[in-house]
Amino acid sequence: MTTTKSLVEIAFKAADDKRAEDIVILNMQGVSLLADYFLICHANSDRQVQAIAKELEEQATIAGYPVKRLEGFDEARWILVDMGDVVAHVFHKDERAYYNLERLWGDAPMIEVGQDA
Repeated sequence: MTTTKSLVEIAFKAADDKRAEDIVILNMQGVSLLADYFLICHANSDRQVQAIAKELEEQATIAGYPVKRLEGFDEARWILVDMGDVVAHVFHKDERAYYNLERLWGDAPMIEVGQDA
């Protein structure tokens, strides 16, 4: 559990360092079997969406968390970074509003980094 919390913090910091906007972390435990946590954020350009995804992949790998999958990188509209217990969804601003994952997974509580996850 502690390692998952630390991965959530690493992912949050990586997204924040690349100026991701409106970073939300959903506690998916008991809500979905896909992952324990979803990190959802967006950026205003394709290049920034890709930079955030690259930073997530790089920082997770440096910390010893293998990235299992990176999908949607070339299109840069919705990049999924699968880090196992934490899955990051990096959207282009327009796509985030369209898919609205926070509403789709409305049963999942939002958490603040640094609070009990």
